Amino acid sequence: MWIVLLALRRPYTFVVAALLLIILTPFILTRTPTDIFPAINIPVVSIIWNYGGLDAKQMEQRVVFVNERALTVTVNDIDHIESTSYYGIGVIKVFFQPKVSIATAVAQITGICQTVLKQMPPGATPPLIIQYSASTVPVLQYSFSSPTMSEQQVNDATVNQVRVGLISVPGAVIPYPYGGKVRVVDVDLDLPALKSKGIQPEDVLSAINAQNLVLPSGTAKIGPTEYAVAVDVNAHMINDINNLPVKVVNGTTIYMRDVAQVHDGYTPQQNAVRQDGVRGSLLTIMKAGNASTLDVVRNIKATLPHVMATVPPDLHVQEFADQSLFVRAAIKGVLREGTIAAALTALMILLFLGSWRSTFIIAISIPLSVLSSITILSALGETFNLMTLGGLALAVGILVDDATVAIENIHRHMASGQTLDESIIKGSQEIAIPAFVSTLCICIVFVPMFFLTGVAHYLFVPLAEAVVFAILASYVISRTLVPTLVMWLYRNVHQPGEQHGEHIDESRLPAWLSPFARFQRGFESGFNRFRDVYYHGLLASCFEHRNMVAGVFLVFCLGSWLLVIVLGRNFFPSVDAGQFLLHVRGPTGMRIEETERLSGEVNNVIHSVVPAKELGGILDNIGIPNSSINLSYNTSGTIGANDADILVSLKPGHAPTEDYVRELRARLRREFPGDLFYFLPADIVSQTLNFGLP
Repeated sequence: MWIVLLALRRPYTFVVAALLLIILTPFILTRTPTDIFPAINIPVVSIIWNYGGLDAKQMEQRVVFVNERALTVTVNDIDHIESTSYYGIGVIKVFFQPKVSIATAVAQITGICQTVLKQMPPGATPPLIIQYSASTVPVLQYSFSSPTMSEQQVNDATVNQVRVGLISVPGAVIPYPYGGKVRVVDVDLDLPALKSKGIQPEDVLSAINAQNLVLPSGTAKIGPTEYAVAVDVNAHMINDINNLPVKVVNGTTIYMRDVAQVHDGYTPQQNAVRQDGVRGSLLTIMKAGNASTLDVVRNIKATLPHVMATVPPDLHVQEFADQSLFVRAAIKGVLREGTIAAALTALMILLFLGSWRSTFIIAISIPLSVLSSITILSALGETFNLMTLGGLALAVGILVDDATVAIENIHRHMASGQTLDESIIKGSQEIAIPAFVSTLCICIVFVPMFFLTGVAHYLFVPLAEAVVFAILASYVISRTLVPTLVMWLYRNVHQPGEQHGEHIDESRLPAWLSPFARFQRGFESGFNRFRDVYYHGLLASCFEHRNMVAGVFLVFCLGSWLLVIVLGRNFFPSVDAGQFLLHVRGPTGMRIEETERLSGEVNNVIHSVVPAKELGGILDNIGIPNSSINLSYNTSGTIGANDADILVSLKPGHAPTEDYVRELRARLRREFPGDLFYFLPADIVSQTLNFGLP
């Protein structure tokens, strides 16, 4: 075969290529993102309408319905549309086909939203438009609280200082915080005072609008200097608003302080967050679609101390629900199992071949094939994830075949008395075509994965690519580098007619190697005895009773189908990430204060079910988020103040999470018969896979 001859004539070319691949490996490993799954590019554009005071039914009929119908006319490649209407808020989620040009889609949505704006109720403002994908999931959460600061001050610091400081982290998506009280300047009217002075509430509003503005100004040139002239009549202190004149009545100037009280206040609270019973604000860190979970979490944790140095020292922060721990553990688990598989494979090769040179060559070919696949995957924009690493671990057992068959055939020719070069050339040529056909057959098995659609396509195509690239690289290496290494390592030790290990003189081995050599010879002798006596007899017996053997095998295969009845079905194996998310819904119309009380009672039940030594923390997110942007990311079905999400985190070494979920489901149904409870995906795996289900 020409490529074998080329490798023997120019051995340094392929050795240097292998060394270059090893040298580039650290750069590839550090630059390739790491995540739990490949990027699942299900593009979604969220359209968020805000119109204060409009109830959910009117919002759906007068705003959402109009926009939805217009979208179906002018926007291309729509898969399906979902919409939810709240009090004063409408959220439309447009799911697109996988191959859509998302930039064009966003432009089309923006254009049609501006067009239908004229059909909306008077005073409607253009909607917010947000683009994200299935991989945009929460990866880290922080709760903020303070023993001295009010809830509105905590919320204000979280929004305007902490969130702004963290938003520069690459790949991080940080919506507005949950909970707290939205800080505003309240003007509380004194109605008896207004009536006694003959002033209407509109007079107070007009006075504030007329005296709280910045007028256009210019510059003044005085002498050699030009000065900027500022005409700023904004109130810079709350007390300044108290001193604003409202109206002159019977020659007397009525000031704001005479008819109203101006103070630092908050809007009516509709969202509350509690961690272990303490009120505060919750900041959720999400990752952008193609960003690495580990990189986002690491950079957020590195940036947060610098941000916290700029806020009041009484503002306390506590980390919660770090998904990178699960991602890191999962990746390490796959790497560990892959390494163990490679080591065991090399050990088995050494045990059966009895030649450290052959074992070394095979052991070198496996990681080189894996590194070749990783290089190609990185060049294609793939990430290190469970699917790609799982594919490489799966391929380890297959990769050993090419090099083993090549070396064994070369040794067969060497044992027949041929020279080393003749053995390499003939041994490689004889198996070139069969090995190539075998490689193609294995690759063809993975071809149907490229025709999958939806989430399955994004999950299994990288796995197929990892296996196929590794197998193809293994074939090339077994035709080039393996013959080269055989030529170098056996040049001075080969004796024509010699079998594996026959050239080893145990008397010349170091004392610590002699037991291993004797063990290998004993194993080989025992295996040959088993093959010639027991296996030969068993095979002969099977041939003699071929009908009975075929019948037993057929019955076994058919009987295996009975397991289908008892086996469950799932798209992906369930994982125990040490978290569970419980959604609580009280009666319609329940006030947020009552929902908070209900959540406290549910927390007590959780404390009674989960032992204190296993409970990491409980985080309650009660009511509807303060920002409509957060509603766009919401997947728990929250519709009002009577809803609450309770996230429970367990400590390492806990009992199976499913056991606690099963017990809680039974107890909550029994102790709170008038309320609705259901469990939602809490781990990054389930959240990603469940995304976009209509």
